[in-house]
Amino acid sequence: MARKPGGEKPELPPPDRSDREKIIEVFMALLAEHPFENIGFGEIAARSGLTLAQCRNEFPSTASILAAHVKETDRKVLAGGAGDMAEEPPRERLFDVLMRRIEGLAPHRAAVRSLLRSASTNPGLALLLNGLAVRSQQWMLTAADIDAAGPRGLIRAQGLALLYARVMRVWINDDDPGLARTLAALDRELARGQRWAGFLDDLCRFAPARCLRRGRRRRRHGDGTGEEPIMA
Repeated sequence: MARKPGGEKPELPPPDRSDREKIIEVFMALLAEHPFENIGFGEIAARSGLTLAQCRNEFPSTASILAAHVKETDRKVLAGGAGDMAEEPPRERLFDVLMRRIEGLAPHRAAVRSLLRSASTNPGLALLLNGLAVRSQQWMLTAADIDAAGPRGLIRAQGLALLYARVMRVWINDDDPGLARTLAALDRELARGQRWAGFLDDLCRFAPARCLRRGRRRRRHGDGTGEEPIMA
């Protein structure tokens, strides 16, 4: 939500929005103007027309507002459905899901740019964003009908989160209405990710047997410390 020219008071969120929605909307508008670490609840309350008590009732921290925005973005992508993509290869399905996500973020491009800039110098924020991204990408994989369960799914989600972050750095500066650079970057990154996924599948075919044999040896002979192994 941008300020009106001439220093006038900014418009408040529409009155039919819930307090939670107002706070998220104002937070994203502030994020487009200020670094993440400089945003406080005082300004959020003033811009949203809410009291501090109302803000506290909805969110305990600005990090939780950001998490709520990510969750809402996930929900919108998942609600969009796959349409006629069900018969397409996994890579094409994932491409479609991620492009729907990118298109849904269009109103918040400046906020995303600000967030990435802050994360580059704020390790704590970078860790927070990574955690949110991994959880989110597990949902995106599932939406593309790609297994995201278990350790293998977690590794896939982490890889996809890093891949998506690289695409975001292209998207925030892509002024082409058709997002040509973003499309090319996503296609390139997914091709790279597909090669990694193939390697991961090959690795996982052999790793369980090796781990099982190693575990049996450790149970028979101990681990060299005189203590029982905690995990095989």
